[in-house]
Amino acid sequence: MNWDKLDQELTEIVEKRIQLAGMDYNDENYDEIEEELHDLEDDFNEDYEDILEKELEKIYSLLKSDTDILLPTAYVANKYKPLLPDARGIVSYEVKGQEGVPIESDQFDRQDVRIVLIPNPARFVMLINGQPLKDLWRSR
Repeated sequence: MNWDKLDQELTEIVEKRIQLAGMDYNDENYDEIEEELHDLEDDFNEDYEDILEKELEKIYSLLKSDTDILLPTAYVANKYKPLLPDARGIVSYEVKGQEGVPIESDQFDRQDVRIVLIPNPARFVMLINGQPLKDLWRSR
């Protein structure tokens, strides 16, 4: 598995979402960028659905959740906060708030539990009540 390629493609999606979030719907480029985003998401799902679905099955089993597993891009947040680049110049991201896919589990009584996909390194992170709690899976 080429994790660098997955990170690169996931980062492209994240950057497009950040770009769209900063635009007004009336912007003349909005529709074009949104279409580019949908194409990137379709390609990502096609390339990585099988791999990431297996990891999500393990996560859902661990959390004892019977919530349906969705396509990988469903776990991509709408809002990311870029962090400072590492020594190699690679930017990672932070996610807070009501982002990601909500899941239900008796382990987390009456709490808002969500799973979000974050690049560099690619990882599924659990958010509880809007705060990142732990990495549930990391690509490396």
